[in-house]
Amino acid sequence: MSKPNVLQGARARSTIFTPSLLSKSSRFISTEAPVVSRPSSQEAWKKFAITGATVGATVLGAELLLNRETREDGLSAAEQSYLHDSFKYTGGGLVLTALAARAMFKSGFAYRVMAANPWVVLGVSLVGGIGSMMGVMYTSPENTVQKHAFWLAFNGFQAATLSPLFFFSPAILSRAALYTCGVVGALSYVGATAKNDKFLYMGGPLLAGVTVVALSSLAPMALPLGIRGLAIAESLSLYGGLAVFGGFVLYDTQKILHHARLAEAGMVPRDPMREAISLELDMINIFIRLVQILAMQQNRKK
Repeated sequence: MSKPNVLQGARARSTIFTPSLLSKSSRFISTEAPVVSRPSSQEAWKKFAITGATVGATVLGAELLLNRETREDGLSAAEQSYLHDSFKYTGGGLVLTALAARAMFKSGFAYRVMAANPWVVLGVSLVGGIGSMMGVMYTSPENTVQKHAFWLAFNGFQAATLSPLFFFSPAILSRAALYTCGVVGALSYVGATAKNDKFLYMGGPLLAGVTVVALSSLAPMALPLGIRGLAIAESLSLYGGLAVFGGFVLYDTQKILHHARLAEAGMVPRDPMREAISLELDMINIFIRLVQILAMQQNRKK
């Protein structure tokens, strides 16, 4: 029902970097002019207010548009516990990935990645990321050491793939992280408070959508596209990807609650680490696309 193999693999493949990604980075060229001024306190508070309003509007809009029919009985204790444990592993994995990616960037690993053959980097990251992900999913929760080892390896491969993002300015990365938390938080709330299994039908359409997004990300690397073709492929990868992975957050949240009910009935093992992999991939893919969009907006202002 949840198609873990196909859906997770497609999502892992969609986290690749397109050639245009780092060209938008304000730190990609070493001759960047030094910053001579900082925004005033008034401008900083204005940006903070706009950011807060954007996140708040996202929460309100998601609630009004997607969650008109809510659960009347609320979440059971088993559902709450399973959902909380899944998000704990998600948060822990993201923190670990961010810290490891930062350390790799500081050590010069990101420079070596960018200088290497892109197809070799892509192949190694896909094999390592998907292989460790499958290890997490197919290792029994009772085998704690092996399962956590695969989980650490998965986050390590994600960190290696994401380390070049630190070429972007900290302002863009922090804003993208804040927006990602707002979007995922809003959609997770909608998924958790909606009627049981309301969004589980989305698995098939989301698989088709993520396939299109992954192919549009690979197209500039494999096909001789013109300027218009590149623009279309980039738009599909960015904005189509945001829509697809936003849908995945709804789908995965309700899938976690569905598995919580099955685990309570003894039909499946309780495995929050496996559920966390799905949410982590959703957040990483949303974050990457928001970084690209914010970088494009910054470049237009120059």
